[in-house]
This record gives sequence, structure tokens and C-alpha cells, in this order.
Amino acid sequence: MRRLAVDIHSPSVAAATEFLVDRLVEERVASSLANQDPTLWGPRAEQEAARRLAWVALPKISRPLLATVDALWSQLYADGIDRVVLAGMGGSSLAPEVICATSRVPLTVLDTTDPGEVADALAGDLERTVLVVSSKSGSTVETDSHRRIFTAAFAEAGLDPAAHLVVVTDPGSPLQRIAEEQGYRAVITAEPNVGGRYSALTAFGLVPAGLARADIANLQDDAELQAPMLAADDPANPALRLAAALAVGHAAGAEKVVLADTGSGIVGFADWAEQLIAESTGKDGTGLLPVVVRNPAAPGFADAGPDATLVAIGPDGSSGPGVSSAAAALTVTGTLGGQLLLWEYAIAVVGRLLGINPFDQPDVEAAKVAARAQLDALHKSAARPAPAFVEGDVAVYPVGGWLPPGVATLSDALQALITATPARGYLAVQAYLDRIADASAAVLRTELARRSKLQTTFGWGPRFLHSTGQYHKGGHQNGSFLQLTGAVGTDIAVPGTDFTLGDLQQAQALGDAEVLAARGRPVLRVHLLDRAAGLVALAHALGELWPAG
Repeated sequence: MRRLAVDIHSPSVAAATEFLVDRLVEERVASSLANQDPTLWGPRAEQEAARRLAWVALPKISRPLLATVDALWSQLYADGIDRVVLAGMGGSSLAPEVICATSRVPLTVLDTTDPGEVADALAGDLERTVLVVSSKSGSTVETDSHRRIFTAAFAEAGLDPAAHLVVVTDPGSPLQRIAEEQGYRAVITAEPNVGGRYSALTAFGLVPAGLARADIANLQDDAELQAPMLAADDPANPALRLAAALAVGHAAGAEKVVLADTGSGIVGFADWAEQLIAESTGKDGTGLLPVVVRNPAAPGFADAGPDATLVAIGPDGSSGPGVSSAAAALTVTGTLGGQLLLWEYAIAVVGRLLGINPFDQPDVEAAKVAARAQLDALHKSAARPAPAFVEGDVAVYPVGGWLPPGVATLSDALQALITATPARGYLAVQAYLDRIADASAAVLRTELARRSKLQTTFGWGPRFLHSTGQYHKGGHQNGSFLQLTGAVGTDIAVPGTDFTLGDLQQAQALGDAEVLAARGRPVLRVHLLDRAAGLVALAHALGELWPAG
């Protein structure tokens, strides 16, 4: 197993980092964190921190889960059930996804409200399918909807739904009661004193990954091996070095953290780290905005400016970042179990250095409330706002009064959105689409970043609402937002409710746009009347802005 290491490639940042690390060592921050000291983040955060620190002990206390998962897998396999579908949001889906992708085992993840994507999951062999319903409370609307839809689908296929349902939840939750009352195949409770984004090594990460046959024993061994180093009050502690380097960059104006993989062998790690960083730090008008790029040649990394700290997730420093204009450049190495724990320690320490509580998410609820209001409005006769204009297969809706008068083309609207973005601000592309069928939408991040020269993020909705959504509302208020929605072909009703998945998807998009606009942020919603043709039109409109370079 590769030892964890954090290499800093900027001499000036390295010097400032060493000074800050020495202070953290003197204050015994690492050992205090390992001992679950809730006072590390000040009196305001103490109550929340006191019930959110059990994650530091997970490499040891999660060990009994390995036998539980193996026994459950054997039982399922004996019944011919070997296809795992995971219904979960945020930390309940991102960790299992990266664990399974790195282990090269299949796992179907449902963290979407797109009817087409859910229909694809339903089209698999239901007789061989187990749905893992993963939620701390069970009240998460997306996950509850998936549970209801799959329960009905199993019954319609002549199967006993309870035999195909496994629940991972907190002890005593409403979801646990539902599962036990209805006799689900298994209910596995997780350590309750861990927040979702720190839950990779709890049952939320290990159960779905283990049932999909990822090597969770090796993952645990890796994390347990590295844990003593991360708990040490030692200048060589990589978590202290990473936290200090990120804080030094932030103090110099680099509030974006651009993450690229340079051959780590860990598949999709940055997508997991994105939630940890954004939801932990993006509050009180400050924080670190993670920007995920696919390789170090991508715009945003290769051409980063002084508002960005570059982080290469890689095997060594030779392929790491070397952009002299960036405020900092780091390489973080190590295998998956150790990296999960390293980043959890580091981001908790960053919270102390930035003066924020890394364990709450005060602005996430606002979008949920707005989405609920939008759902309720669907059943009333109130007229929907008309688009500012329609261009071919695209309808354009500026949210709020930021769009200059006279803008009547998609290309001009995109240019206006970029112009409305503050200097050293960022663009966020939010795609409420099908992550499989509409995968080409992700290319828009690259093109927007290349042409605007702004740091640009991309998120699938509503997945990002449980991740960067906190930063968008609570972090630095210098973002502009391109929201993509699309026409729904065949919708899916959510049993026991008065809405469909298409209704929910639309309500989530409109609700989040409303909350962002209320904070004075420019939001441009581009609705694809035909998804495939609309994405092509959007790409062409981007091509008319400036020559790529």
C-alpha cells in the first residue's frame, strides 16, 4: 500500500505551509481531532461537532461490518440476486461509487430524479436486483421516491419486494421502522455520530460497495494502516500539510481548489472530494470551491490563475502541476482507503483554520424548501413564466432581472452570463438531465472554461445540491449559474405521492434557481425542448463566443 504524501511544488507556499503546520503541531490539533475533541472549532460549533466526530475511529469500529456484508452477499447470491442498485444521495452514493469504480465492479447508482435514468435502472433484470436504500433518515425525497418506485416495480414483476430491498440507515430512523414493518431483506444501521460527507467508511460506504464485491477489507486495512500517521502531532503529518497548504492558498485569494487525477488509479476520487470540500467549507461567505477536471491538460488546471490552488491526485510529483501563475500547486499520493481518511482529517482542520464549522450545512435546506414550494405550485393554476426567447430547440429563461434588454440569441445570453460574473468569480453548469443519455452535457464545462477563462464547475442535478449546492449559497458570492433542464419523454409516477419524477426534477431546478437569484446571483436556465438537438445547439452557441485558446 502506497504511503500517504503531500508534496508542495511552490517554494513560497511551502514556506508558509511549514510555518502553519508548526502551529498546528504546537496546538496538538491532530491528536485532539483523533480524540474527538469538539472544542477545536470554537464554542459556536461545539454542539454540532460533539455528534459528528466518530468518523476518526471508523477504520477500527467498522471492522465487524465486513462479516455482516459477506453473510448478506452469500444469502443474496444463493437466491440468484447479484445486481446491486444503490438509491442514495450525497455521501450515501459518492463513496460507494468511487470504491466500486476503483475496484472495477459494477454498481448502478441512483442519485437522480431524471425519469429516463431511473427507467434505465428499472430495465435491468429485477429478479437479480437488490435495491440498497441508503439514507440517514429515509426522508430524503429522491431516495424515498426511488424506494417507492422500485417497490412497485418488483411487485409488478411478480416478485416479493421485501426480498429485494436492503436498507442502510441511522438507528431508530423512520426508514428503519418502515423496513422492519415491511420485512425488508436486511436493515443495517450505521454509526449515527458521523455526517454524510464523512461516512465513506461507515455502513453507508461499505455495505453497497461490499455487496457489489468491491474489496472493502483491503480498503479498511489501508485506512487503518494510515490512521496513526494522520493522528500524529508531527510536521510530517500529510493531513496537516494538506490543510495548511489549502488555507495558505485561500489566504492569498485562491478560494478555488482545482482537482485533477494524474494516474492515481483511484477512479472518480475528485467527485467524492468535491462534496467533502464544498459542503464542509462553503459557508459564512467563505470557503473552498472544488473544481473537478478530468486531467491536468484541461482548462481550469492547465491555465489556472492566482484564484486557484491546483491539486493533483497522482502517484508522484513528476506528473503533478507546474503552473507558476497558480497560488499553490500540490500533489497528493496514496491509495484509496488512506486518501479517504487523509482528506477527511485535512478538511476538518481547514475548517478550524478558516474559522468555520465543517460539520453543518446551513444553506442546503433552503433549496429543499423552495423545491417543495415549486411542487405544491404544480397543482395550482398559476401561470408559469414565459421564456425570454426561444431559439430552435432551446427556450431561454433568465432568473431575476440581470439579463440586459435586447438579448435575443442563445450565444448573446451566454456571453451576458459570463460578463455578469465578477472578476475571479466562477461559472457553475448545473445539468438536470440524464447522466447516461445526456452525458455529452459535461463537455460544456470544458468549453465554457476555455472560452471564458473563468474557473468552471459542472454538476448533475439534483446530485450537486447535496454537494457544491451548499457552497453556491453559503460560500463566496461570486458565482454565475447556467442551469440546464430538458423535456421529459416518458415520465414515472412516484407511488403514494401526488407528483412524478419529472415534476420533482423540474421543482428542484426551479427551486434552486429561485434561491440563488434571491442571493443576487445571475442564473440562466436553458430548457432543451429536444434534449439531443438542444445540446448540439448549445455547443454551437458556445462556439460563437470567442475562439478557443
